Amino acid sequence: MSTNVVKRKLAAILSADVEGYSRLMGEDEESTVRTLTTYREVMSGLIQQYRGRVVDYPGDNILAEFTSVVDAVQCGVEIQQVLKARNAALPESRRMAFRIGVNLGDVIEEGERIYGDGVNIAARLEAMAEAGGICISGSAYDQIKNKLALSYEYLGEKEVKNIAEPVRVYKAQIEPVARRARKKAGLGRWRWAVLAAAAFLVIGAGTVAVWTFYFRPSPPSVEPASVEKMKFPLPDNPSLAVLPFTNMSNDPKQEYFSDGLSEDLITDLSRISGLFVIARNSTFAYKGKAVKIRQVAEELGVRYVLEGSVRKADNRVRINVQLIDATRGHHLWAQRYDGEMVDVFNLQDEITRKIIAALEMKLKGDRQEQDTRKETDNIEAYDAFLQGWKHYYRSTTEDWGKAISFFEKAIELDPNYGRAYAAMALIYWRYSLVKEYDWHPDPSIGVTWSQALIRFAEYMELAMKNPTSISCRIEASMALYRRQWEKAVAQAERAVVLSPNDMDSFYAMAYILMAAGRLEEAMELIKKGMRYDPNNIGYPLYLLGMAQFCRGQLEETVEFIERALRHNPQLPMDVPILAVAYAHLGQDQKARAALDVYLKHKGQYYNIRQLMFKFPFKDLGVSDRLADGILKAGLPDQSHGYYRLSSEQKLTGDEIRELVFGRTTLGALDNDLIDRSKEGKATWVTKSIGWNDSGVSWIEDDMLCDQWQIRWSGQKFCMTVFRNPEGTPETKDEYLSPTIMTIYPFSLVD
Repeated sequence: MSTNVVKRKLAAILSADVEGYSRLMGEDEESTVRTLTTYREVMSGLIQQYRGRVVDYPGDNILAEFTSVVDAVQCGVEIQQVLKARNAALPESRRMAFRIGVNLGDVIEEGERIYGDGVNIAARLEAMAEAGGICISGSAYDQIKNKLALSYEYLGEKEVKNIAEPVRVYKAQIEPVARRARKKAGLGRWRWAVLAAAAFLVIGAGTVAVWTFYFRPSPPSVEPASVEKMKFPLPDNPSLAVLPFTNMSNDPKQEYFSDGLSEDLITDLSRISGLFVIARNSTFAYKGKAVKIRQVAEELGVRYVLEGSVRKADNRVRINVQLIDATRGHHLWAQRYDGEMVDVFNLQDEITRKIIAALEMKLKGDRQEQDTRKETDNIEAYDAFLQGWKHYYRSTTEDWGKAISFFEKAIELDPNYGRAYAAMALIYWRYSLVKEYDWHPDPSIGVTWSQALIRFAEYMELAMKNPTSISCRIEASMALYRRQWEKAVAQAERAVVLSPNDMDSFYAMAYILMAAGRLEEAMELIKKGMRYDPNNIGYPLYLLGMAQFCRGQLEETVEFIERALRHNPQLPMDVPILAVAYAHLGQDQKARAALDVYLKHKGQYYNIRQLMFKFPFKDLGVSDRLADGILKAGLPDQSHGYYRLSSEQKLTGDEIRELVFGRTTLGALDNDLIDRSKEGKATWVTKSIGWNDSGVSWIEDDMLCDQWQIRWSGQKFCMTVFRNPEGTPETKDEYLSPTIMTIYPFSLVD
């Protein structure tokens, strides 16, 4: 049984210009229907931005309902502006105008249907409007006359069919529109009415440029994606691709902000349990390209696609978002958000909540707040970080230098901004790897290799006070170089939890699992990563090749890495696995050529000991296979072998304390004498240059840590300690201490 409810409602009627529609249908029915469909979806999308809901209405009409007269008129004005811009791109003979009527009155609500005098008056007002214009009733005018930056022309009291009292009618003055001759009733007028529900606070009448993304050849006017044609099976859970938002600002330099917003949404959504989200690298492959939603869905194997635009001007921001079910070819949800820059974090959280609601996903009580937390509350610091991050991605030392200045600004604005500290550490870490043992400062960065390591240590210490996926990923790499395999895995897992589809963290964890001897888990993670990031499979193919090498499958190693290089010929490879595999297979010429490519990237000074330090595998059989193969491939300068670090020979913290505290050690690298008292007071003397220093030593996390007054600018410096069964007092390498830079050999003096 249905219940009729009388409510105070607001109705707006939209209709096509009679003469234009009839003429166009007669000339080209197919093209006209296509244009009408596009226009209808544009208007529906705009209405949804004012929190609308669309329902059927008897006849050929669609009715629109708002809870705010202000929102209704603003929406009508924006519709007319947008459609005028759309018409301007068409030949005059193909243009199509619309009329809008707005009324505030009582209607009867019956289920999803509404009717009554309020609707009838809105329909009559629409008929009085000129093509491209808006007419409003006196009841609506009384609510908005002093609230909008519009002028109104009073058209007088009009008799309205089936309404007892005359209706005051006003014409909203928006932009000049051309009048067209209109046929009288009875000549086959085509009419729409549209119904929209709740509205939110907006800022003025709107700007046409913001809505440009509605006019791209995207859903819902395109053919739905075919599940059968998808390159990958659809996941069981809801699957989503977030396309890079379009920068609608007048300044192209504001693109960093739209990119940053897109990345943050990807990160926030990827933290939602049960939601499959494509990684940033794959969706950003479509940046600046006129791609169809169907194409995106089929190539990435997802059901839903989110797209939008951002306009940033001074301290104001407008974000337009639409969520599309690509398999059905229509909107699930669309919204416009206007506000001050200080509102950006709240807007991001609101978008995330709306997407989750549209996908009908349920979250645990405190899960949402946890997953949408931000790393700073300072919007200026956030903005500076995004500008720096844009430069970081370009991966040149010149851009790194520019990024540093932005990150420094972010830190100045928010001294607790962990992500900014982590980004600084990341740049100096990567720079130290690029400029390894180069004592000449790069002009863009302004520091030498050793100075970069000092700054890296400084920023890492600050970054880990508020950990992020970036800092945890770096911490995992540091632990791996020190041969702390379990700690490296734990930190890598932490990085992935903090940013579940950040592929840098994802593949770092896969590599670390491989180094720790957990090959099956590593391979499973790599394949999972390739599903999250299907447009970038070069590096994961290389990792799969490395996994095959660890298993001793050399032909498979070559197959995977050659495939990787076909996908990405510039692929940076940390270890010359391909050269080694060729050498073991007896393909000497290919082995030498592959080694030359590697050495060109790493530097001709590389020797076996330096290379093997960067190959921190727990399984000594794998390390031996690599060392033997690299020698067969022709690595130069083989005056000494490499240090074999066995997990069985690793000392605990108590064993390290017993070994070196109250003792003097002699290092093999520079004949360094280090004396540590039982209490931890330490002195350092380098005999070769007559240099000395003093400091303190202690045990931390099964590592020997030193802090010197001069060396490393007073930064803490920690290292693990291994027994070396092959070492001797004469070669001063009875013990080996892996650091983040090299392996430090030493023996006891007494």
